[in-house]
Amino acid sequence: MQTYSEALEKTDTQVLLRDAGLRPTRQRIGLAHLLFAGDCRHVTAEDLFAEANAAALSVSLATVYNTLRQFVDAGLLREVLAERGRAYFDTNISDHHHFFHVTEGRLEDVPADAVSIGKLPEAPAGTSVERVDVIIRLNKA
Repeated sequence: MQTYSEALEKTDTQVLLRDAGLRPTRQRIGLAHLLFAGDCRHVTAEDLFAEANAAALSVSLATVYNTLRQFVDAGLLREVLAERGRAYFDTNISDHHHFFHVTEGRLEDVPADAVSIGKLPEAPAGTSVERVDVIIRLNKA
């Protein structure tokens, strides 16, 4: 039997998914709960897959990848490509930038106002700048 707080969390997750235009399937609810229950964070599909297994949520790695892509498309997550062949998914969708700790493979948020960009090139005809993402790569000294 689930507790009141577990039921409330499940309901909140279902509302979040419905508001984003996603059907709240068992897998989406479980993965959304893992992603959004705590503070903002950065995860890879593999990280989330391991968390799902540890939480006894029966999902395949392919389902995790597909769900993360759906969450990005729905505006619930932000995809950050900090290194070749690996996507990170950020639960903080506000405007901000990142430090990327290369040796650790870890992202850290940088407030948007901590980075100053003097000038951007003119956007090509028929387009406009949606967002500027800055990734500052760090190595241990």
